[in-house]
Amino acid sequence: MRVALVDYDSGNLHSAEKAFQKMGHDIGAEVIVTSDPETAMKADRIVLPGDGAFPACRTALGEVDGMAEALREAVLVQGKPFMGICVGMQMLASTGHEYRQTPGLDWIGGEVVSIDAPDLKVPHMGWNDLVVDHPHPVLDGIRTGDHAYFVHSWHFRVADPAHLLAHVEYGGPVTAVVGRDNIVGTQFHPEKSQDIGLRLIANFLRWNP
Repeated sequence: MRVALVDYDSGNLHSAEKAFQKMGHDIGAEVIVTSDPETAMKADRIVLPGDGAFPACRTALGEVDGMAEALREAVLVQGKPFMGICVGMQMLASTGHEYRQTPGLDWIGGEVVSIDAPDLKVPHMGWNDLVVDHPHPVLDGIRTGDHAYFVHSWHFRVADPAHLLAHVEYGGPVTAVVGRDNIVGTQFHPEKSQDIGLRLIANFLRWNP
């Protein structure tokens, strides 16, 4: 099995690469970091990380010649398992509203909006308790009350409640995990979420949608 972590200059991929390598070791998964569309498209599973502002990440992804088209072919046409992390998850949305209205990949309907928590500090930073809304194979062994690590000021408000797999409470519900078909995304950083994050990565690597 080959797992592609897409590199489009969206931040340091080192910790994510190490986490996926650790959890993939026992099942013989080869984890590669790549900015080559052909390599990403030929992988068995694809991971799209992302750090920073939604418009900057979306622009950077679009500037990697052929990458958006390769991801669409691999994920939407060929049905390969896909995971978005942080802004990589947010870009699954139809539209982002950070700084300016920016089209997303539109793989899961909804929009990325600011966290509305007037009595709390934004960005939402640190550990928070997950609330599991819908069971899913990537959440096997993960329960309501388990902790995950977040760093963000914006979140993905899904159009279809069935696509909200988990949330946290932070001045109201804040999206934590989304998914449909062969696509999942986490607002939190699984590579920084210790045992829970590693379990989610392991589940993703074994998931057969």
